[in-house]
Amino acid sequence: MIEFPLGATTLAHFAGDPHPRLARLRAHEPVSWLPALNGWLVTRRDLALDVMRDAETFTVDDPRFSTAQVVGPSMLSLDGDEHARHREPFTAPFRPREVRDGFAEFIERETGRLVAALEPAGAAELRGTFAGPLAVAVVTEALGLVGAGTDTVLSWYDAIVRTVSEITAGGTAGTAGREAYAQLRTAVEATVAQGADSSLLASAADRLAPAEVASNAAVLMFGGIETTEAMITNALLHLLRHPDQLALVQADFTLLDGAVEESLRLEPGAAVVDRYATRDHTLGSARIRKGDLVTVSLAGANRDPAVFPDPDRFDVRRANARLHLAFAHGPHYCLAAHLARLETRIALRHLLDRLPALRLDPDHPADPHGLVFRKPPTLHVLWG
Repeated sequence: MIEFPLGATTLAHFAGDPHPRLARLRAHEPVSWLPALNGWLVTRRDLALDVMRDAETFTVDDPRFSTAQVVGPSMLSLDGDEHARHREPFTAPFRPREVRDGFAEFIERETGRLVAALEPAGAAELRGTFAGPLAVAVVTEALGLVGAGTDTVLSWYDAIVRTVSEITAGGTAGTAGREAYAQLRTAVEATVAQGADSSLLASAADRLAPAEVASNAAVLMFGGIETTEAMITNALLHLLRHPDQLALVQADFTLLDGAVEESLRLEPGAAVVDRYATRDHTLGSARIRKGDLVTVSLAGANRDPAVFPDPDRFDVRRANARLHLAFAHGPHYCLAAHLARLETRIALRHLLDRLPALRLDPDHPADPHGLVFRKPPTLHVLWG
């Protein structure tokens, strides 16, 4: 553990532009002990897969797991039979056909409403006025949550994300995240009490305890908003930064799927996932000890040149872009990945169709930022 020949890497190195440093680690030290993490960082794709597939050796079920510290045990922080018990009641609506049949019309309608409100202005900050509200509306619809408007849900989400990020970075979490979760739990309990047939939460309550329904609702909301908001914002940023690729998509909207996958590869909304070693284990050339934190860099694995030639290039025609690990892998593969993809495709198509000459606002530069969750803090655009 005391050897890290590439030198100490601070967490700040990963918040801005982590990709050059990740490339160096991946090439020379793909399982690296980082004192700033007090754990190992895995940056090579094959080794990342080894970790995420092997839940017996690399578990999420550990008191240090940041999200569980805020919302309690859930499908995100359990493994084995308990993980399956928590996850199974929520799986049916998120299968491909059910997603298309159950959500496409709602997403089209909500996206159309948001774009129509933006159209006359000729300028907007799209993360806050479009991507975030759309993601919240879809998650609220998916869960069947009643009595909570978009602004309220966004405030809960922001507080929970900040608290989880503070814990992950080794800081002392404030009370805001736990207070937000308490309010969310009250809303979940009210939804379950109504027993609405269309509510996924009410359906899950037939098989899970009230606290378990609330904790899983929190991680679904947390993941659904974070993943999709980042997907929409990052994909639009990639397209607008690469006019040649944007022109290909505008000439042939069947390439939009490739643009979304390539953006996920280059800048996954969740840059890392954490696991904890349940036993001594050799990973690559590193000797992992029982109890060690093992952090998988999805951002690093997604630019592995052994899998993705010219890995830093944005190419909407990349044949194997879907081999990215932006939705993780193994037992904890993102439950709502199909919904996030559908939502992002519809959102981008509406924006590109209805906002002519859409372009970045040069007075407001935008770059992805964040240690754990990566997207631009703002995305200012002009059109017309």
